[in-house]
Amino acid sequence: MSSDQNLSADVVIVGSGVAGSSIANELVRAGISVIVLEAGPRVDRQHFVENFRNLENKPSYQGPFPSTPWAPHPPDQVTPNSYLHTTGPDAEAYQQVYLRMMGGTTWHWAGCAWRYLPSDFELKSRYGQGRDWALKYDDLEPFYYQAEVMMGVCGPDAKVEDLGSPRRQAYPMEALPISYAAQQFRKLISEQTPWRVVHEPQARNTRPYDGRPTCEGHNNCMPICPIGAMYNGSYSVYHAEAAGAKFIPNAVVYSIERDAANKKVTAVNYYDPDKGSHRVTGKYFVIAAHCIETAKLLLLSADKKSPDGVANSSGHVGRNMMDHTGVQVTFISGDKALWPGRGPLETNVIDNFRDGDWRGERGAYLVHMVDDNQVDFATQLAISKGYVGKDLEEQIRYLASHTVRLFSHNEALADPDNRLTLSKTKKDALGIPHPEVYYKLPEYTVRSCEHTRSVFKQLIGLMHGTDEQWTPGYFPQDHPSGSTIMGVDPKDSVVDGHCRTHDHENLFIASSSVFSSVGTGNITLTVAALALRVADTLKKEILHA
Repeated sequence: MSSDQNLSADVVIVGSGVAGSSIANELVRAGISVIVLEAGPRVDRQHFVENFRNLENKPSYQGPFPSTPWAPHPPDQVTPNSYLHTTGPDAEAYQQVYLRMMGGTTWHWAGCAWRYLPSDFELKSRYGQGRDWALKYDDLEPFYYQAEVMMGVCGPDAKVEDLGSPRRQAYPMEALPISYAAQQFRKLISEQTPWRVVHEPQARNTRPYDGRPTCEGHNNCMPICPIGAMYNGSYSVYHAEAAGAKFIPNAVVYSIERDAANKKVTAVNYYDPDKGSHRVTGKYFVIAAHCIETAKLLLLSADKKSPDGVANSSGHVGRNMMDHTGVQVTFISGDKALWPGRGPLETNVIDNFRDGDWRGERGAYLVHMVDDNQVDFATQLAISKGYVGKDLEEQIRYLASHTVRLFSHNEALADPDNRLTLSKTKKDALGIPHPEVYYKLPEYTVRSCEHTRSVFKQLIGLMHGTDEQWTPGYFPQDHPSGSTIMGVDPKDSVVDGHCRTHDHENLFIASSSVFSSVGTGNITLTVAALALRVADTLKKEILHA
């Protein structure tokens, strides 16, 4: 093992995504020394853009971001998955994709930046379902705003369009104008249903912001924004490094050391790509390595002191796996042409199903009308109908301009049986076990999805839709959560309301893995807000020690 005597800092962070990099940036600017260990490589953004331009399958979310032998990540949502192995009745509904590289998975997110509702933090208290968080919305509200400023979030005026999450300050930028397709969709909904279509908050520039340009509406936010108008974790890496944080790429952490009393973490050990081992010491440690990789690392660190894994006296590390597993349908509108594919991928949602007393029986959900280019779908459909020659060209034009894609984010519950474990048979190039997840969709979510299907059928009818194609079963949303769940009782949770592990006083977790429930909104803004709250806690403890 390499001695690496100089590898020591006040705070050692594992993971360089939005959580790890934002914590590093906050701490180092307060005069606190920071080392960030990232399992994957550092790659320039332009290299990813060129990869995208050369892809045969442009919609491939993972395509521009090849994984490495020492830090593999899942390929696109395929079965069987070569890295994240899923089992159980609804295994295909948990085919998550994420990235292991400097900057994290926000390289290929859609930029949606929702705050959770106050009720999302009190699901058990209000509706008798699931679990409450160990904090309230008001505890997180200042950090939500701090995260919005950090990321550059645009959104509507709360006095005109209240999204249900109380705000003390306006969004940093005004909302993006919604596209022509979204305008037609909103008109239909407002005139023929009791529902409403609202702007979706997004970490995407409506004016030059933080050195990034204004969004130009290229419509390939996923897999990558070609001009850098959308926030991703690499920008926080840049700011943190400029302020003095040390980032080490290709550093695969494989074990966590504790003191003799097993109360404090003393060091972490990582492999380089050649499997050389290195030790890093610190006063405080933060695991910010994605929901799946965070739980994997804690389980991997099992030893005589912690036979079930680090921070796992409750037995809940790896359990309570959740996602916004939903429903998806694509169809041809019989009404006027919508011409989807102009502007960002997501600008609008139907938000009427986010909250209500019915959450005592079924999960909440968001309805997305996706504004993506549908030429591929239209071409396949036209060919399947037997069109050739000029007729084929005309049909592709018609179908592409009339295609509608709807999908939903449906609320799940924390179920201890939905569990991540270490594979006994599959290992990566460093000999580290792959993650395995058993998944069965909670009946609460099944009922939510059934309700969603009924709403989608109403919308198809209103738009005189034909040729509907439903995604089989349930649709994963790549929002894994819950694997190191938050709670007030150390017997059934891993971290407290400050994301400090119950078992180890100087070990924090900054990840969606701490979520006690998932609500309906995309998880990234809440991850960032929790991370900034962790940074605030660490600053107070270190600077006032």
